[in-house]
Amino acid sequence: MSRRRPTYPKEFRERMIEMVRSGHSPEELAKEFEPTPRTIRLWLRQAERDEGRRCGLTTAEQEELSRLRRENKQLKVEREILSKAAAWFARETIIVPSKDSDS
Repeated sequence: MSRRRPTYPKEFRERMIEMVRSGHSPEELAKEFEPTPRTIRLWLRQAERDEGRRCGLTTAEQEELSRLRRENKQLKVEREILSKAAAWFARETIIVPSKDSDS
């Protein structure tokens, strides 16, 4: 099971990115601060995507995609509930004609 660390504040991540860009290596920063070198590199890559210097989804696009996936999941659940309710009401409202009627 992986250990999950708390998310770092945006300002902290931005400062780490600035320090890498100014010449510090992620390994140096990892020794001085808590994030791992891999985490710092991931932040740097994401910042480059957000700035349009690297291909991939920007942070805003990732957030929108997550939101849309949650919304889609919720809509599927609601559709399933409505489908079952409609089937139940259809069974309950069926009028069985009597055997004497001409219809």
